Amino acid sequence: MINITLKQIRYFETLARTGHFGRAADACAISQPALSMQIKELEETLGAALFERGARQISLTSLGEEFNLRAREILRSVDELADLARASQARLAGRLRIGVIPTIAPYLLPTIIANLTRQYAGLDIRVRETVTQRLIQELSEGRLDTAIVALPVSEPSFEEVALFSEEFMLVRPRDGDDRPVPSIDMLQNMRLLLLEEGHCFRDQALAFCKMNSSLPRESLDGTSLSTLVQMVGSGIGVTLIPEMAVPIETRSAAVSVTRFGSPSPSRTIGMIWRKSSPLAEQLAQISEIVRQSAEISRQRRSDTSAQ
Repeated sequence: MINITLKQIRYFETLARTGHFGRAADACAISQPALSMQIKELEETLGAALFERGARQISLTSLGEEFNLRAREILRSVDELADLARASQARLAGRLRIGVIPTIAPYLLPTIIANLTRQYAGLDIRVRETVTQRLIQELSEGRLDTAIVALPVSEPSFEEVALFSEEFMLVRPRDGDDRPVPSIDMLQNMRLLLLEEGHCFRDQALAFCKMNSSLPRESLDGTSLSTLVQMVGSGIGVTLIPEMAVPIETRSAAVSVTRFGSPSPSRTIGMIWRKSSPLAEQLAQISEIVRQSAEISRQRRSDTSAQ
């Protein structure tokens, strides 16, 4: 009888995901030699190698690839067993893993976390900030409980709950304050600064401007909205940012912010989670807190701009 422990499976999955013994050991909160010993014992139990070990990197063997798929299913099932117990409790407590896209996280997370902590005293909130496709993958694999993203994601296995919509704002150098709002045709001829590929906000901006994302552009791409706004302040071009980002990103930049006329570009923000999640009912309740947090943030922005 093959004796494989759940601990070994977790260590294996972490090493397969990180591709590095040092990073995997850190993620598992154990020493690198201890992790190596557990993986070695696992391979000896199976009688075959799961990893190919090179001088600088490791990779999965063909058996390792298949084992990794099964390991993820096992770990997701184990996590859902724990979620079943949590779902039976009167109030949600314990670990809650939330994914958030980078064009939302800095502007809404402080309010969301404060409100969740106030409502659920025993909640241990873990936040993962990355692009939509990675969040979708990690949510599917059970490494996240829920994610806050731009909708739709159109994944049949996910529940999608729309929370609010917001407009995109045009950011120009400050000396463009007195100029009319450019039309879509005019934007196509400007140096439009965008987030690098992988960000859904980039695709949404290109769609509004009716520009093909696959075509090469004479432009510069940034890794964050902050970088884009500072580049605009230096006179390099123009950009679009979500309305929630305006107070933070433009406060120290020599830029002007303009609202588009109708039809204005916008996005819908929502929460997603697996339909099979035992925490589905609790996540629906949390989505309402996220909605309220967004409304609080919007009202704060409105009050500040009115002063």
